Amino acid sequence: MDAFGDLRAHGSLFGSSALTAPWALHFVDGAPLTLCTVLAGGGWIVPETGAPEPLNAYDTVIVRGPGTFSFVDEVGTPAAPVACGEHCATPEEGGTRHRRGWHDPGDGATTLIVGAYPVRGEIGARLLDALPVVLRVAGGGTGDAVLDHLAAEVAVDAPGQQVVLDRLLDWMLVCTLREWFDRPGGEPPAWWTAQRDPVVGHALRLLHAEPAAPWTVGSLAGRTGVSRSTLAKRFADLVGEPPLTYLTRRRMALAADLLAERDDKTVAEVARAVGYSDAFGFSAAFKRVRGANPSEFRRAAAR
Repeated sequence: MDAFGDLRAHGSLFGSSALTAPWALHFVDGAPLTLCTVLAGGGWIVPETGAPEPLNAYDTVIVRGPGTFSFVDEVGTPAAPVACGEHCATPEEGGTRHRRGWHDPGDGATTLIVGAYPVRGEIGARLLDALPVVLRVAGGGTGDAVLDHLAAEVAVDAPGQQVVLDRLLDWMLVCTLREWFDRPGGEPPAWWTAQRDPVVGHALRLLHAEPAAPWTVGSLAGRTGVSRSTLAKRFADLVGEPPLTYLTRRRMALAADLLAERDDKTVAEVARAVGYSDAFGFSAAFKRVRGANPSEFRRAAAR
């Protein structure tokens, strides 16, 4: 089980190493997740809703869409914004990419790196639901080493640079989310903390890796090396529901994503992909969990 397994930057880079006050950048893409980190200098992230957040050197902020946000030198600055959506590709077209002034701007300037992330479907929604509109992680943590690599990479223009930057941004995103979930006094979701348990974490990884397998509590307990009663109690205590209830919801989320795709999978094919041998049994389970049968859900998703 990997909460971040589907997160990938795809050319999603806005970079500027020549921001000198007064300045303001307004990001209008409305990506589901946008990572903003400063290599030098500082400013303020101003979300469409919510309070502004300071962003200093080696700090990282993640903004949850679909609202837009701005990065400004001072809150209330009168500088005209740069609307990235007017100058860059949208995430659906391969990501935002706007590069400006990659020369050394000298002292006092700000270097900003931004990655926009498409997070689609039912599976990605679980991560988004666990996040506030804006979360901030100060420098000094595990992400600093990644930022050192980013600083070195943006200073050059070499073949393959976009791929390297995308992967570094992915790395930075995961480091930031892990630190935020594990922060002192934080309240991470149950599915996050449960992964650290040697028994329940193992069970979750099995259910996610093999959702179509004919799981029973007994077979899952056997794979995790504990009794049925131990697994059932421990799983319910940490995750908040029994193992097979969790599996059913996971299967229905996977099925919803498959039904929403436009690749003409039949209901029977979707049923088999999530562990049901016949379409009738799958349709009944899907309607019980989602409130609509698979065909109705597919038509609504298409609209």
